[in-house]
Amino acid sequence: MTYINSLMHSIDLMEPAAMTGLPSRTYANVDCVHEEDDGIFWCFLNPKGRPSFTEALLSDLHDVQQRITRLASRRAATQTAPLGWVVLGSRIPSIFSLGGDLTVFSSRIRAGDREGLRNYAYSCVDISYRNATAYGGDAITIGLAQGDALGGGFESLLSCDVVVAERCARFGLPEVLMNLFPGMGAHAFLTRRLGSGAAMKMILSGEVFSAQQMFDMGIVDVLADDGTGEAAVRDYILRNQPRRHAHAAIYKARRRVSPVTLEELRDVTDIWVDTAMALSERDLRRMQHLVSAQDRSRRVQAPYLHTQAA
Repeated sequence: MTYINSLMHSIDLMEPAAMTGLPSRTYANVDCVHEEDDGIFWCFLNPKGRPSFTEALLSDLHDVQQRITRLASRRAATQTAPLGWVVLGSRIPSIFSLGGDLTVFSSRIRAGDREGLRNYAYSCVDISYRNATAYGGDAITIGLAQGDALGGGFESLLSCDVVVAERCARFGLPEVLMNLFPGMGAHAFLTRRLGSGAAMKMILSGEVFSAQQMFDMGIVDVLADDGTGEAAVRDYILRNQPRRHAHAAIYKARRRVSPVTLEELRDVTDIWVDTAMALSERDLRRMQHLVSAQDRSRRVQAPYLHTQAA
């Protein structure tokens, strides 16, 4: 196994720089491990500061994903071993991701910066779209939650083919409590997994659900004991490696039957931007309360999400 801080560096080790046309580099907000023999790419979110999708983290993720896409394309073109498994996890203790950067939201809303807010939101859905469409190849994507996945964090997991969660993990879409709605993929991904009625019920509730509840609903595919998430992913891959070709084809067929398009994701995001720009000062104060909670503990407690902002 080669452990590195840059996915591109790992790709450069496999292929001459002249083939990539890109220099190797490291990332400040993403840790990547390439296990070439097993065909696994591990990508761990590791944002500096608030445990959310900061603009710096989004920039690093875009670069990583573009390089994964190029590698998958080259391997398909040369009929070499396909890109097998891409795993999205987190290095933040007890947290997968708390979602969108609420400081970015509130500052751009107050400044009337509609275009800046839209660009941020498009950046988020572009990342989920690449993941949901297997980087243009037949990779199987796995989301690993070893802690809380709220808002956009939950949405990013929903873009994966398979979700593995430790029992401590919690999932929720609290946006409705800020007079908003989850606009970066929740409608598209939940509707395809649960049906429209159940998806709307979850989105409207603003509730936080346990990993066991998500497993019972069929959103979490593998439930692991705390501290064993990575081992559970490895076990899943080992058990299913002999059938990987069939599984990849099944997920590809599912995407054909229930396609998620970038146009659909961006159209919903446009509605989200319009809604966000119309938030009241009271709504923005509530948003700031959640930012303060994130800064204090790096962990949002479920009861707090249901308190009333001043």
